[in-house]
Formats: sequence, structure tokens, C-alpha cells
Amino acid sequence: MIGRLSQLLDPSRIMLSIQSTRRTVAINEVARLLDGHPNVTNFQGFYNELLARERLDTTCLGNAIAIPHARTEHVQKIVLAVGRSAQGVMFENCNQIVKLMFVLGTPKTNPGTYLAIVSALCRLLKEPANREAFMAAPTPEAFVQAVVAAEEKLLGAVAH
Repeated sequence: MIGRLSQLLDPSRIMLSIQSTRRTVAINEVARLLDGHPNVTNFQGFYNELLARERLDTTCLGNAIAIPHARTEHVQKIVLAVGRSAQGVMFENCNQIVKLMFVLGTPKTNPGTYLAIVSALCRLLKEPANREAFMAAPTPEAFVQAVVAAEEKLLGAVAH
């Protein structure tokens, strides 16, 4: 079981300037960060399932955030890549501009972990100050630190 979202983050899998403004191209840009990940056994299979899930229903959460994801046999453990776009990416399937994208792959055999990760993401992202910190982070390492700080603030609030 994963304790914190920040444990899934790797600076090499965080892109702070998505080039495309088109949804599928932008998803591809971010998903490509997982190509070669040790827990991704078949990148093309994972990517195809990611797009199929995206066609099925929108992955927009509101607040310029989307979580394109797939529960698939093509990943051994949960994997995460992050993309950020200053200009925004048009997600026409929900008629929203997305500036933060979390591409998630989870094993089909473990729906509980997937739900825990999405829940943790939603808790962090509902706070405007956290979203601002994630959008302002100048480097992938600073982005990870912003997530760690947001998690610690949340855990501190839960403890009181």
C-alpha cells in the first residue's frame, strides 16, 4: 500500500512545460515519460488503454486538472507522470482547459491502491494554495517538494 503520493513522484517523470494544446497529443507527451519505467511492462499496451479510458469518459476534475488513467495488466505497480501547461490544454470532452495533468497507471489486480491515490490527489488539489504551489514550482524537484509540503500540511490538519 502506498503511503504518500510524493513516494510515486520522480523528477524525471515530471514535465513542467507541455508543448501541445491538443488533448491526445498532450496526454502522449506526459505518458511518454513512463516509457521505459521498470514497472511498465508494455508501454504501447498501457498507452492504448489510457486513450481508451479517456474516450470512455472525461478525466477532468475541474480547477484545470485532469487525471488520465488506466487500470491495466501492462503495469506491475502503480506509476505516475505529471505534466504542466502554462497555456493550457483543451480537453474538449469536458470543455475545460487543463493546466495540470497526472497520468496514472495501476495494476488491474489492485483497485484499492488506485482509489487511494486518486483520493489523495483530490485532497491535495482541492486546496487553491496547493494548486498555486504546483503551478509555480520552477523545477521538477521543486514540484515534488511542493507535493511533500502539501501532504505534510494535510497530515498535520488530520492530526489536530
